[in-house]
Order: sequence, then C-alpha cells, then structure tokens
Amino acid sequence: MDKFIINGGNPLYGSVSIGGMKNAALPIIFACILTKEKCVIENLPDVSDVTIALEIIQRMGATVNYLNRTTVEIDTKDFVGGDSPYELVSKMRGSTYLIGAELGRFGVSKVGWPGGCDFGVRPIDQHQKGFEALGATVLIGKDIIYAEAPSKLHGNSIFFDVISVGATINVMLASVLADGLTVIENAAREPHIVDLANFFNTCGANIMGAGTNVIKIRGVESLHGCTYTIIPDMIEAGTFMAAVAATGGKVTIQNIIPKHMEVISTKLEEMGAVIENYDESLTISSNGKLRSTNIKTMPYPGFPTDMHPQFSAVLAKANGIGVVSEGIWDNRFRYIEELVRMGANISLKGSTATIIGVETLRGCHTKAVDLRAGAAVIIAGLAAEGTTDIVGVNFIKRGYSDIVEKLNRLGADITEINE
Repeated sequence: MDKFIINGGNPLYGSVSIGGMKNAALPIIFACILTKEKCVIENLPDVSDVTIALEIIQRMGATVNYLNRTTVEIDTKDFVGGDSPYELVSKMRGSTYLIGAELGRFGVSKVGWPGGCDFGVRPIDQHQKGFEALGATVLIGKDIIYAEAPSKLHGNSIFFDVISVGATINVMLASVLADGLTVIENAAREPHIVDLANFFNTCGANIMGAGTNVIKIRGVESLHGCTYTIIPDMIEAGTFMAAVAATGGKVTIQNIIPKHMEVISTKLEEMGAVIENYDESLTISSNGKLRSTNIKTMPYPGFPTDMHPQFSAVLAKANGIGVVSEGIWDNRFRYIEELVRMGANISLKGSTATIIGVETLRGCHTKAVDLRAGAAVIIAGLAAEGTTDIVGVNFIKRGYSDIVEKLNRLGADITEINE
C-alpha cells in the first residue's frame, strides 16, 4: 500500500508552478469525440483521472499519442460508441461525460455507472432532464445508463432545477451538433465551463454566454480539430495557498488566473495571510498564526466545495471559532475524523462543522478518504508536530500531480513509500 510520510513543522518558501485543471481536462478529452479529427491538448495535468479518461477513449478506438508529459494528440476518427470499459468508467465521476459526447455524435449512448469520490448521493436527474429536452430517451439501470435519440437531437430551452456543473457540461456536449438553438438556464458558471465552451468554439462551435447563468448553443453541422491549452487549476493553487497559510512561510504561486482565486484569497486574507497579485501569479505569506473565519460553499463564484476540506485543516490551528457549512454535497465531512485524530477540535451537526482552533496538531496515522480530504490531511500533517503517515494516497493522485516533489521543493519533509 502506497503512503505518504510527513515530518511536520517546516514553513514553506519558494515558488511552485500550477498544472492544468483536472475538472477542465476531463470534459475536453471527451469533447474530442465530437470532432472526429485530431486535437492537440496542452497543459494536461499528469493525474490518474486524466490517464483513465485517455485510456477509456483509447480502448474505444481513439488514437492517443503523448507528445510530452502534459501534451497529447487525440484522434477520434475511428472512435466506436456504446462499448466503454466498465472497469474504467466506474473509477471516476467524469465518465458521465461519455453520455453527452456519444449522444452528440451517434445519437445513442450506453455507459456504466460512474465512480469517483463518495460524497453521498450524486444524482444525474438534471443530466437526464437535459437529454430528454433535446429529444433523447434515457433509461437508468442498476449498472448501466442508456440514452437514445430516435431522430436527430434538437435544440430546446432547458432550466435546471439546481445548478449542476456536470449537467451543464453534458448538455453542452450533447447539443453542440444538434439542430437549432439550445438555451441552458440556471447554468453552472465555473471556469471549466468557460474552458469547455472556448475549446468547442475553437473547433467551430457556436456557444455564447458561458460563465453566465444562461448559455446559448446554436448547433453546427460539424466540428474540426484544434490545438488547445487547458486553464490552470484553481483548486491546486488554492491547496498550496492553504498549506502556506497553515505552516507559515512565503510562496509564489505561478501559472494561475488570479481572477479565479479571488474568493479563496479573500478568505485567507481575512484569516491574516498577506497576498500580492500579479498578472499570472500571486505571492502568499503567513506567519502561521491565523484568525478563524466562517465559510459556506456555494456554486461559482462562491466559495468552492473542493476547497472546503483544506480550509478546515487551516482552521484547525487558527485562533477562535470557525464554522464551515457545506452547501453542495451531503457527505463531505468524512475527513473530520482524521483531523480529530490529529488533535483538532471539531464538532459536526448536519452539514455544518464548528472548528475551535487548537495550539498544536499532532502527527499520527491517517488516511485519505477522498481527493480533497487527502489534501486536507496533508496540510494538517505539514502544520503538525511530529510524523504523520497517510494511506489511501491513490485518492490524492487523482487530482494532484507531483505533489510530493512540489512540496519538498518548498521546504516540506514528505516522502512517498511504496509497500
């Protein structure tokens, strides 16, 4: 079993370069299915979710050539729909995007139930609502999701009952080649929604309004290939910012879009960190002595749910009482047990955690229960006294490339053990 060993107590200094956004890369990889031509995708993060997505489409007939570690050429001319490998799609949530891509290209889709981190119930009812509005019939079985459009998909107006990133992306995938105009209302506004729209438009699509709550997609006859660069990962950047805030030190975070970081930066400044913004980077400094604050996760541009566990780790050592309210997922607090084991004072009631800052966290045996929970335990281990060992690091590798090497270059003492 692979694990990380952290000797805590070292402040972080230096600079770190942020990779491409996993949550943008996955839909763009599946969007390549709709082009039937070669696409070169740059700034791909070297993480396991991306590797799995590329293997899925490769097993289904696409040609995938690595030009370097973060650049791939994808040719989907010979892609065959309806036969995705279940053992792979069951490993990540992003495999749901196969449904929209297959519907858009072939008018029919058959995909096994997706996997990914366990945050409780993660329904696809809004995905289904969108597909049916475009003219598809959707059947959801125990292990398989089947969708079919007896005739060509047709544009329609769709109002999501709740804001859903996944459903917004899937309707974009399904409708980009549909007849007529599709209007998505109450659409998600996340940066990776905008990135997908920009990729499609570079391929010849006609998408307007991405980044607002109304997206308009006028279907086109076909898409062509392109070369496209994935945006930087705001969550990776935010994780390093949280680590610096918790341990103390001064680090420049390079290759970012500062606008995407605003809500994270604001909260860290409230807690006492100092942040200087530049064109494509920022510098964060902290003495490790922070004030508590309150956080409520919300759809973008609100505070991201994917940063909530990392901030809980920072709040565990902050002065005062902090409150973290989860407004997106219903089971995201499973990591609290790990922080409490390290000496944190956290009580949970429903979807709200109350965190009373303690003077000292203590290293111990811990585990990563999901991707961002794993990042939270890393941050706590970096700030703790003594040694922390973390098992379940396969979750962490789903979304963080070279995290051990990057942290060590900043002065951390973290080792990966392969047993």
